[in-house]
Amino acid sequence: MSVDATTVKRIGRLARIRIEENEVAAYQSELNAILGFVEQLGEVDVSGVEPMTSVTPMELRRREDAVTDGDYPEKIVANAPLSEDNFFMVPKVVE
Repeated sequence: MSVDATTVKRIGRLARIRIEENEVAAYQSELNAILGFVEQLGEVDVSGVEPMTSVTPMELRRREDAVTDGDYPEKIVANAPLSEDNFFMVPKVVE
């Protein structure tokens, strides 16, 4: 796949990048080089490779997914302008 000058201008417009006429050829060659590299990656045989998220094997630490009230409601509402029974009080907005 190769990119022509019209496509370079369109990509620039979509990306909100001003591309002057004298820059189109340079961007065109850069985009063609990038697309050529991507085509080379498509030729690599990855049939025996497992998908991974990192180059180093690591496992995420997990915690129990439990819903709690935090056990410190007084600290949560401490900086609130108005609170009552550990709930935020706000002015009525719907009449």
